[in-house]
Amino acid sequence: MDAVQFSLKENKLELAKISIPTISNPHHVLVKVAYAGVCGTDLHIIDGEFPCNTNRPFTLGHEFCGTIVDIGAEVKSFSKGDQVAINPSNGCNTCYFCHIGSYNYCKNGGLNSTIGIIRDGGWANYVLVPDEQVHKIPESVTMEQAVLSEPISCLVRGWDLINPIAIGQKILIIGAGIIGNLFAALLHLQGHKKVAISEPNVKRSKLLHINTGYECVTPDELKERQQKDSNYLFDVVMDCSGHPAAIEQGFSLLNCGGKLCLFGLPNPNHKIKLQFNLVFFSISPFDIIVKEARIFGVNINPFTFPKALRLIEAMGDRYENSK
Repeated sequence: MDAVQFSLKENKLELAKISIPTISNPHHVLVKVAYAGVCGTDLHIIDGEFPCNTNRPFTLGHEFCGTIVDIGAEVKSFSKGDQVAINPSNGCNTCYFCHIGSYNYCKNGGLNSTIGIIRDGGWANYVLVPDEQVHKIPESVTMEQAVLSEPISCLVRGWDLINPIAIGQKILIIGAGIIGNLFAALLHLQGHKKVAISEPNVKRSKLLHINTGYECVTPDELKERQQKDSNYLFDVVMDCSGHPAAIEQGFSLLNCGGKLCLFGLPNPNHKIKLQFNLVFFSISPFDIIVKEARIFGVNINPFTFPKALRLIEAMGDRYENSK
């Protein structure tokens, strides 16, 4: 069969002829790939900028769907002929993070065992997949739509983390690629109207065909508006680009109490420089994404005096009169 494989040692991407894989694990299924997507992460891998399998050439592709053509002896929930989408990530199911439902932090699973990044993926005619990572496609969903299930599942994770977002809040999406478009569709579906999309490539911005009515602007236009009006700010900024300069601009456009969601995967070696009042600091957006770190600023004490007095009362002599 055909497979697009990448070798980090040789820094080589090639279309290879390899054997169709056969099932040896009773909990695996063999999927004939119908559609596979190209993610920005794939491009980072090919450029040598993202951790991947270093031991051997491997087949790329972590966004794909297809039809099951063979099943292992212990597979109970799927049958030959089922149309399925694949979740490329799982955990070891034994560590602390897996036990609390956060397999994305797993040191042996998560990004450390992802199909198409560590294990052979969907840029091939056929691929072996553990049955626990297989999802049946609803009858009302086409294969062309189902191939978006992996990026949309990541988008849902970001959506869950940054909510609540109140209707009427101002939202900025940075980047009008596929992820930016999907975020725009999700926001529109949820009833959000005050949304702007920043995209430096004018030709790319004209490809927005999802009929949301959202305004598309360039980074330069955002800068001009901010210079004319210091209150031109956003309550939520979603970076879908991964570019340090775009993230820095997005941070500068955050309103008080605003939320910055870093979704676009940056080069692990790149850092962003942020300014708060007269303080500058440098930080790795890649580390923020991988750790899902949450950085909270604390600005004085709005309506917390009653709580403070009750805490003083509760702490009493045990904590406040020690000598």
